[in-house]
Amino acid sequence: MPKGQELDVLTRRQCLDLLQRVRVGRLVFTEDALPAVQPVNFRLTHDDVVIRVAGGAKLTAATENHVVAFQADELDPDLRTGWSVTVVGHAQPITDVDELVEVAGTFVQPWVDGRRDHFIRIRAEKVTGRQIREQSVPHYQGEAQ
Repeated sequence: MPKGQELDVLTRRQCLDLLQRVRVGRLVFTEDALPAVQPVNFRLTHDDVVIRVAGGAKLTAATENHVVAFQADELDPDLRTGWSVTVVGHAQPITDVDELVEVAGTFVQPWVDGRRDHFIRIRAEKVTGRQIREQSVPHYQGEAQ
């Protein structure tokens, strides 16, 4: 790391607060017995990651209650600062009508054409994060920055 940079390990709450600031992350799951990584837009709902999918391997992972990982970040390569958060947990389809109504209202339009009729919850069972900052910048202070 360049001189003047510090690496902070973030608490669970700090990680979840940072995830509220971004809308795109990467879902890591198993497809055809191999690791797969795909960008997804998401929302945080009750501290769990929720994504909207059309179907396919992502929905299969949820239907079969697989353990998946989700990662999001904000990095500035010029300043060599930023943060990265990883959530690991079981993927589950959301099927309860009240929950579907709640999460459906929080999503913006998908980035690509096509129907996305399924919602998947990733239970935030393990949440880890790191922040690289300049020594002169205060430690993470929550959402107000």
